[in-house]
Amino acid sequence: MDAPIGHFEYATPAPDCLDELTAPVADAVRRWSGSVPAEQIVYVDTDPEWADTAVFVEHYGQELLERSANCVVVAGKRGGESTLAACVVLSTTRVDVNGVARRQLGARKASFASMDMATGETGMEYGGITPVGLPADWPLLVDSAVVDLPYVLVGSGRRRGKLLLPGKAFAELPGAVVLDGLGV
Repeated sequence: MDAPIGHFEYATPAPDCLDELTAPVADAVRRWSGSVPAEQIVYVDTDPEWADTAVFVEHYGQELLERSANCVVVAGKRGGESTLAACVVLSTTRVDVNGVARRQLGARKASFASMDMATGETGMEYGGITPVGLPADWPLLVDSAVVDLPYVLVGSGRRRGKLLLPGKAFAELPGAVVLDGLGV
């Protein structure tokens, strides 16, 4: 199959390659529901050496720069309580952690979660964290620019491989809240 965006040697519907995904991502694909059929989630095999955005787009297609999103884990704190959330923004932007994200979480202070916390809580590899398969009780903050794209490239839960999802699918993920200005 040809990938809907980018130039990849191997692309297949995610339900057909669950063994390529981490357990939480594979479980989420198995239980997938919503207006976007699971078969429209495409897994593409990529070299982990080229996982970082600049090198990635150079190798797999310059058009991916404007159609890639990053998923980062944020910790919001208020009165001794901590809330973990994921934020998804286009790779050409950065998360407004201390503005939009902090306010949405009702936190006094917000910061990026440590690598150990992010990987430990998600069951995913650092550099491959994806909004598909996150803990069900987490808020998922999604920049509206991500939802507006026909297809978006995100992590697959591992550094090897990526997922391509229709933008509107991000708004239907568990805990999703679509926000303007999350990515700045």
